[in-house]
Amino acid sequence: MVAEMVEGARRVVSTGSSEIDKKMGGGIPEGSLILIEGSSNAGKSVVTQQFIHGALNSGFRCVLYTTENTARSLFRQMASLSLDVTDFYLLGAFNVYPVPAAMTPDAANTAFSKMLDHLAQLQGTFDVIFIDAMTSFVSQVPESQTLQFLTAVKRFVDEDMTIFFTLHSHAFEEAMFMRIRSLCDAHLRLRIEEMRDQLMKVLEVAKVRGAEKTTGNIVSFDVEPGLGMRIIPVSSAKA
Repeated sequence: MVAEMVEGARRVVSTGSSEIDKKMGGGIPEGSLILIEGSSNAGKSVVTQQFIHGALNSGFRCVLYTTENTARSLFRQMASLSLDVTDFYLLGAFNVYPVPAAMTPDAANTAFSKMLDHLAQLQGTFDVIFIDAMTSFVSQVPESQTLQFLTAVKRFVDEDMTIFFTLHSHAFEEAMFMRIRSLCDAHLRLRIEEMRDQLMKVLEVAKVRGAEKTTGNIVSFDVEPGLGMRIIPVSSAKA
């Protein structure tokens, strides 16, 4: 389904899952800055990939900066979750830029600067940007520099570019996270919980500014090969 612009309304970035979108008030409005926060293995990359797949299939042009994968490993992983995006890449609607997972302070400083320059070049050509994960950048620079970067990124968001970024829960103390969340238009928090003697991933929709409908709170899910994100009904999760 191609994303359409209704006069006076913004397009919405969908996950491709109506159940998840419903919890987020219908999806993420275009021109938003979105924080996806969570512990290691809580599902940040899978949720990011779900959004990539949903956005591409809705007609958005996307870019991913990734410290988690090479382009080849990303396509292989997404295909294994029934989120194949190879055709979009071949058609030029999706670009992938691997970023080193470990950085020195100087390299992190340079990476922030280069990314802002690159975003300026992408503006007008690509609609949705994903940074997975930004932890390797922020762990090497003063907190003030991270805030300056995100403030600069908001200029692109004001021009209707939609930017997702992921952070590990250990990246900052709570006071700094509160400042980052206040800058963002949407905040999704991921964690792992034990339910019925199993470890389940939990997505908490903390806020979605400008959502068309009331946002939900919690989505419990598992990740299964060949199926991707499998939503677990609340009654089953609590049983």
